[in-house]
Amino acid sequence: MTLGRSRKPRGPRGRSRFTPALSTLSVLLAAALLPLPLPATASSAPARVSAADTAEVDYSLTLDPARTGPAIDDTMYGVFFEDINHAADGGLYAELVRNRSFEYDTADNRSYTPMTAWTPTATGGATGSAEVVDDDGRLAERNRRHLRMRLGGQGGAGAGIGVANSGHASGVSLREGERYDFSVWARTDRSSGTPLTVGLRDAAGETALADPLRITVRGDRWTKYTGTLTARATSTTGRLTVVAGGSGTVRLDMVSLFPRETFRGRPNGLRKDLAEKIAALKPGFLRFPGGCLVNTGSHEGYQAPNWERRRSYQWKDTIGPVEQRPANANFWGYNQSYGLGYFEYFQFAEDIGAMPLPVVPALVTGCGQNRATDDPELLRRHIQDTLDLIEFANGPVTSPWGGKRAAMGHPKPFGLTHLAVGNEENLPDAYFERFTAFRKAVEAAHPEITVVGNSGPDDAGQTFDRLWELNRAAGVKLVDEHYYNSPQWFLENNERYDSYDREGPKVFLGEYASLDNRFSNALAEAAYMTGLERNADVVKLASYAPLLARTDSVQWRPDMIWFDNRTSWGSTSYEAQKLFMTNVGDRVVPSEASPTPATVAPIGGAVGLSTWATSAAYDDVTVTAPDGRVLFGDDFSDGDGRWTPAAGRGAWAVEDGAYVQSDVTAENTLVTAGDPAWRDYDVRVKATKRAGREGFLIAFGVKDTGNHYWWNLGGWGNTRSAVEKTVGGAKQTMVEDGTTIESGRAYDVRIEVRGRHVTLFLDGEKWGGFTDDKVAEPFRQVVTRDEATGELIVKVVNAQDAAARTRIDLGRETDVAPVARLTTLQGDPGSENTSASQPIRPRRSTFDGVDSAFTYTFPPHSITFMRIKTLGPQKRS
Repeated sequence: MTLGRSRKPRGPRGRSRFTPALSTLSVLLAAALLPLPLPATASSAPARVSAADTAEVDYSLTLDPARTGPAIDDTMYGVFFEDINHAADGGLYAELVRNRSFEYDTADNRSYTPMTAWTPTATGGATGSAEVVDDDGRLAERNRRHLRMRLGGQGGAGAGIGVANSGHASGVSLREGERYDFSVWARTDRSSGTPLTVGLRDAAGETALADPLRITVRGDRWTKYTGTLTARATSTTGRLTVVAGGSGTVRLDMVSLFPRETFRGRPNGLRKDLAEKIAALKPGFLRFPGGCLVNTGSHEGYQAPNWERRRSYQWKDTIGPVEQRPANANFWGYNQSYGLGYFEYFQFAEDIGAMPLPVVPALVTGCGQNRATDDPELLRRHIQDTLDLIEFANGPVTSPWGGKRAAMGHPKPFGLTHLAVGNEENLPDAYFERFTAFRKAVEAAHPEITVVGNSGPDDAGQTFDRLWELNRAAGVKLVDEHYYNSPQWFLENNERYDSYDREGPKVFLGEYASLDNRFSNALAEAAYMTGLERNADVVKLASYAPLLARTDSVQWRPDMIWFDNRTSWGSTSYEAQKLFMTNVGDRVVPSEASPTPATVAPIGGAVGLSTWATSAAYDDVTVTAPDGRVLFGDDFSDGDGRWTPAAGRGAWAVEDGAYVQSDVTAENTLVTAGDPAWRDYDVRVKATKRAGREGFLIAFGVKDTGNHYWWNLGGWGNTRSAVEKTVGGAKQTMVEDGTTIESGRAYDVRIEVRGRHVTLFLDGEKWGGFTDDKVAEPFRQVVTRDEATGELIVKVVNAQDAAARTRIDLGRETDVAPVARLTTLQGDPGSENTSASQPIRPRRSTFDGVDSAFTYTFPPHSITFMRIKTLGPQKRS
């Protein structure tokens, strides 16, 4: 994933992908920035209105149940799992020991060492040492480090040398009375054996949280030892301790602690509450393992002489015995153990009834790296790996890779039907050349497999257009689109897929979300989903992203499911997604709703200057009205007193008659000037890049830091330029091209604002323009039919302050039961589900006024699913 239509990520140590919570002021001011619909007339009528009531209504909704709309595939909605926000280790993967194989490294994170999460301990006056080594005594070639403890054999009773593990986040999570399965691989050079005492203690090390487990290590060959600990108390801050007694040298590796109660009770299993929340969505597919993990880093294998740690996710690394799997540097700034690997992903998909949809590297990096690997032999190897993956998933037990699957405990094939190559590549021609090689090889050997292409990281732009052109010309069956935009964008673009070519490639909407986790976001997403369903003949698969986030380690927000060591909860978007995913229906029923009356206000606001990881100088800022009147002028001869630091970042000062931002590390350094009420004006400025990664940002239509437009010249690592609109802190791109910015050159920038139209000039030449006149429609609907129950499912989103009193016409020949079943999500648009409170939860009720035509009032800020039982066949009049 990437931050589509927004500032693109540079990885965990570069630009953050975290979207901060919106201020109330930002939300309120958004209305002043954008063309918003007028609310429907508020009604004091109760939600239940008599079918005989013929009073005027605010909306009308007309169905034609006798007509046939698009069929909706069982796989329409699914989930996408990427190891971001510690979603795997310390998350869905139930392992409680952090850095269990001592493989953490500075390649993963600058702060990491092989002893991260481990603390050496000594008891009873014992002497000795505990250190991580990488030598020929290792457990496995690709699990290269282990802990060596040298024991002095001194001290009194209970003397020993050991280590304590702090677990994930706050500690090892325990529940009173539950059992935990411990295992360790160990060897000793002491002929009589080495005693190990395994315990669970509180963070201070003073209170035992379980009776100790005693193990004797025998022999100088690696052997796995196991046992069970039962928690005496509930804790989220526990510590696992392993203490060795006696003398000599003992070696430990793969120190592990799993709750006995995992999802489906599987060993090496999944955290039960998280897996159950995913299963409750009843997803039609599971896309895995990424995301940026797939198309970043080196594409070399984990092998001598380099033992590359920063490499793309390669499936063969992740199968087989867990103690033989290597580790890898996770793109998001931490370590991933590969304990949760391809076998476990396939197994999880099967357990939850989802179609597996793996993504393999295309040998073109994305996510801000943007490099194409030109190595024919390496390409051939990855293509063969992909063919081997299909055999691993589907091959008979008599085949080499099908045999490996069977050896892992699953002789039955997993039934792979779809496979994606690449993720959000920003080099369209280089990507498609390699994609074509993968596709040709897969389709030749396995014509039953659908090979999925992609359209880059955004919903529009040069990369998007070029990749769609290439996919369309090549007859690719399914194209993966990704975008993350403001709620406003989702309300404005419900009809996006209405105009897609019905004969062209189908759409896999593999990643999308509006940028925050409030109920207003869920409402916008739900409104958009009605458009996805209406176009089910084009949009075949869709998945919100990301899926999981641990509260103490967030690289990206929003997220569907949140968790900590104690509990987990669904976001407001989770509740909306669940409502759609569990009430899909089999076929769309054609329907039409009246629109919301709307007005479009001119773009208005102050002006601003900003930088992003760049030092720039600005001079001669002027703002003029269309008739030539000067509204504002500043040549900085009198200082910078007319400018207000809006973002509070950067080092701004007047130097040599120019306004200079000198900090090349500061991001989003916006300063503003002028009147927020300005409309119809020209802003002109001289801008010079001095140093840094990017160019400069000229803002207009500024209401505040979260609501404005800016011309981003030399953005995205100085690879392109675009105008971005920010609403409530979330950005979307209005127009873009490949312009880059030179250092030391003075540019003449002019922006002409007229009503909702903007024209942009660079050095006197027209650069581009756009008209921002889309209307955000808050009242959206779609109707589907559930063939199994004989019900019409009327799905209505009312994302406005006013109730929507609606006349619903099912057709004169439609015979229906008088009572409908309702499920409603409704609440304050600023509400957010947290561990302490989940105000947005489904409410189930009935409505007893259904007829062939009736009136129902949909509450403000609500998502309503109305199931109406039809009686007998439907006929045209």
